[in-house]
Order: sequence, then structure tokens, then C-alpha cells
Amino acid sequence: MPASPDAPTQLPAIEGWWDHDDAGVPHLIGGKCPQCGTYVFPPRANNCPNPGCDSDVLDAVALSRRGTVWSYTENRYAPPPPYPSPDPFEPFAVAAVQLTDEGLIVLGKVVEGTLAADLKVGMEVELTTMPLYTDDDGVERLTYAWEIAK
Repeated sequence: MPASPDAPTQLPAIEGWWDHDDAGVPHLIGGKCPQCGTYVFPPRANNCPNPGCDSDVLDAVALSRRGTVWSYTENRYAPPPPYPSPDPFEPFAVAAVQLTDEGLIVLGKVVEGTLAADLKVGMEVELTTMPLYTDDDGVERLTYAWEIAK
């Protein structure tokens, strides 16, 4: 069924993991413990992961847009159902990125056209968004992704 004319044509694939600032620049949304300063991603509202902290509160915060490649790999097979996959399937890179300010390591896809051979540990990358799939209502679902910093 096609989307109605006033329905959004693009939405996040997973709500609440990233957003745009007023200038339209994307950023991840994480949790930060107000007691010890520990960061988490994906975001959640409670249970500080620091074993030395007993806080049960995590505040939602915008995370750094830049980081360095900590590790990476290349996915060369299509995910099984129910996960969406383009047809024909194209291999894609996945990077574990250490965020500049938080030190937190976040795993994510790398933009199309960038494969593992293009990446190096320590390389600077920045956050962007890209289409992940189109749902049954014709809405393009977006995900966050890493791209080599300019």
C-alpha cells in the first residue's frame, strides 16, 4: 500500500537511536549516567553499566559525530528473513568506531561504496544516515552509518 501524500517518505529504521540537530546534521542518541559519567549506546533510561556505580538513571544525550575506526569487517552474505536485504545483495563494511569525546565504541554500517579494503584502524570517520530498506507502506527506512571523514 503506498504512503499517503502527507505521510513521511523517510523515517528511522529504529526510533530513538539517532536524530538530527536544528541544522539537519545527524547525531546518535546515547545514555549518560549523571552519577559517574559512563556513556551507553544504544540508549536506555536506566541501569548504569559501570559495575562500580549503583545509579539507576541514564540521561539521554547527543553523542559525538566523529570517531576513529577501532575495528572493521565486511559482510558478504545477505541476512536471513525477517531482516530486510536488497536484491541483489551487495557486500557492505561494518565498523566499530571509538567516539572522540566519549571513548564509547559504536558498531554500525559503513556507507555504500566503502568496503573493508578502504578502511584502516585509526582512520577518522563521521556519522551520516543512509537508506536501509523500504517498508511495505513505501516509507524509506534510514539507519545511521559511518563515512570516512572529509
